Amino acid sequence: MALTDAKIRALKPKAKPYKVSDFDGLYLYIPANGSKLWRLKYRFNGKEGSLSFGPYPATSLKAARDLRDEARAQLASGLNPAEVKQAAKAETLGKTEHTFNKVADRFIEKMTKEGRSKATLSKLAWLLKDARVDFGRMPITDITAPIILKTLIKREKLEHYETARRMRSRIGGVFRYAVASGIVDADPTFSLQDALISPTVTHRAAITDKDGLSDLLKKIEIYSGQRTTIIALKLLIQFATRPGELRNAHWDEIDYAAKVWHIPASRMKMRKPHSVPLPDTALAMLSDLRKLTGWGELLFPAQTSSKKPISENTLNQALRRMGFTADQVTSHGFRSTFSTFANESGLWNPDAIEAYCARMDRNTVRRAYNRSLYWNERVRMADWWSETLRRLH
Repeated sequence: MALTDAKIRALKPKAKPYKVSDFDGLYLYIPANGSKLWRLKYRFNGKEGSLSFGPYPATSLKAARDLRDEARAQLASGLNPAEVKQAAKAETLGKTEHTFNKVADRFIEKMTKEGRSKATLSKLAWLLKDARVDFGRMPITDITAPIILKTLIKREKLEHYETARRMRSRIGGVFRYAVASGIVDADPTFSLQDALISPTVTHRAAITDKDGLSDLLKKIEIYSGQRTTIIALKLLIQFATRPGELRNAHWDEIDYAAKVWHIPASRMKMRKPHSVPLPDTALAMLSDLRKLTGWGELLFPAQTSSKKPISENTLNQALRRMGFTADQVTSHGFRSTFSTFANESGLWNPDAIEAYCARMDRNTVRRAYNRSLYWNERVRMADWWSETLRRLH
């Protein structure tokens, strides 16, 4: 006999749990505490199964019967109602647990455990900032290419074309992590490769002639700014490293006995350690610098904090004060200056020059071979470059 609301309200708890049937497998389960819980009993592929529809009266008699009818329709279609319910539950959970922000957090955590540098992680966080604001709370499964493009176009309207392209790449990194984790099926940023404006490639301004280099060296020597800035510029020309690698140099990386500066992989663009040969002129400059900043960890600490290095802007602003425009020379362009002079001299193996500048050879075997083969040549090259600079001074 079918249940009614009056009959349900009249049900009382007993010493042991009991069941009261409605029809078509729907029944109420009444445990000893007096709760009234809707259940459905069914068979699928010859095996008995059950579903829970919640407590009465939160789930009304009519609602329970509707849920039963829905489950029976699923059975008629060859579906297991319990599996359908579990899939729906997983989808709902995915919409709260797999938002773009949460997946991005896990992606960054992975990169942190891989030992990525603070600078790399900070840059990644910055490039994901707009995405987090615009669609960070959305389920990552609901984010489409047009949604992402809308965010990137905001940057393009500011003429930040390279930033927009980098943002697309980093957002894609989050999606590829999600694909690998089984959260989404594809990376929607792939289809945006041709949708963004390609920035005009601008090469780092650099001096590549003897007269220009001679003028630069003389103006650095008489520069009226900080002595540490003068030494930084002179060492940067000598070492041909990237400005960030020198600015962040630590005193404990300098091996005076071996005449080598060891740069750890964490600070190198290619994530490989790099050794810089120190000619006598460089050792003399480091000796002078040690009197000024040797009390701390960094060779070139910022004036505002001994824990932070000077900025690249410090070096470029010094060049501007000397009268050089950004179209004439930048601190990053010192690498091109060295490379030009070294290649034009005809004295050195081009691969050794690349190794001196820590430019990565794409061939893994050749790269490992070059690191050992060209060290002695790089030491001689450092002495030659030091003497070249001295003559042009």
